[in-house]
Amino acid sequence: MYCKKECIAMLLAGGQGSRLYDLTKQTAKPAVSYGGKYRIIDFPLSNCINSGIDTVGVLTQYEPLALNDYIGNGAPWDLDRARGGLSVLPPYQNGRNADWYKGTANAIFQNINFIRKYDPDYVLILSGDHIYKMDYRKMLAYHKARGAACTVATITVPIEEASRFGICNTNPDGSIYEFEEKPAQPKNDQASMGIYIFNTSTLIDYLVLDEADPNSSKDFGKNVIPNLLRSGERLFAYPFSGYWKDVGTISSLWEANMDLLSDSPELHLSDKSLRIYSKNTARPPQFIGAGAEIRNSMISEGCIIHGTVENSVLSGGVEIARGAYVSNSVILSDVKIESGAKVCFSIVDSDSVIGTGVSVGNEKGDRSDITVVAKGSCLTLSQNNENGGSTK
Repeated sequence: MYCKKECIAMLLAGGQGSRLYDLTKQTAKPAVSYGGKYRIIDFPLSNCINSGIDTVGVLTQYEPLALNDYIGNGAPWDLDRARGGLSVLPPYQNGRNADWYKGTANAIFQNINFIRKYDPDYVLILSGDHIYKMDYRKMLAYHKARGAACTVATITVPIEEASRFGICNTNPDGSIYEFEEKPAQPKNDQASMGIYIFNTSTLIDYLVLDEADPNSSKDFGKNVIPNLLRSGERLFAYPFSGYWKDVGTISSLWEANMDLLSDSPELHLSDKSLRIYSKNTARPPQFIGAGAEIRNSMISEGCIIHGTVENSVLSGGVEIARGAYVSNSVILSDVKIESGAKVCFSIVDSDSVIGTGVSVGNEKGDRSDITVVAKGSCLTLSQNNENGGSTK
């Protein structure tokens, strides 16, 4: 017997994340590390529990092992509930066939029965690859007040970047009259955040309709939202003001980490009003050696620093030897950077070793010139970086 819920969340976490290259060869994009002690998926999961949404379906597909192991039963986010809680929803075989999720809409369609068993009035659709804090209760109240069939969260983006997003063209009252997916010539700067609230009956009706269309891409932005508009449904844009970053590329992931080091960061991870929860292994405090130099950096628990670190974010268990130099970089857990090594404008994945005297990255680089070192690499001078250094 399942308890009826007013609103449940469906979190799309199955994307391959191919634009993150070596970082997602063995790991689903939502499980990628961020900010020293978090994973990307921590943000939507924490937003849900902070918003009073205690029933979340996490739709997984690509390289799910690390992600499934990380989220477990949802306990770190207070989602280990007897009624509701967190459920992992991979593609599965039913009486008709078995198939991978073909797109965002098809993924939700394949899990309609999960939605129905909680009989919610509303369904919140989320993406697992964005960094932001948001109280979904405010968006739901906005949705109800306008009698909407669907509400799309939007954020203002630079007009020169608007062609990368789905753009909502709206009337003065916020109602959407046109939705353009990555338009070559955008009419405004109101970009979809990939966050939707649907009336449940509307969602199911249009998913069934979309699934029956052989020409559909099975995508919310390309197909479902335009179909609602063509049918005259009430769609509204919910304007969000706050930090939001799509971390689907190497440069955007690096930049999102560097944003935490700003003198006035837009995203406050220590703000307990909308706390971000995570699953972390207990580690001893940081050890900072007598000769170490640390400037404008985040150093997580378990790090041992004897060298120089500046403008960088270090995850737990990183070791920086005496004479090593790290700048403008993101170093993931349990990396060892040996004496005389230099790491600049790079993302070094976990369990890697940067050997004595090895130089990684361009000391005069920028966000467009970030070097990635794959998980478990061991770089030495004699190997000529053949085990995983790649510039993206």
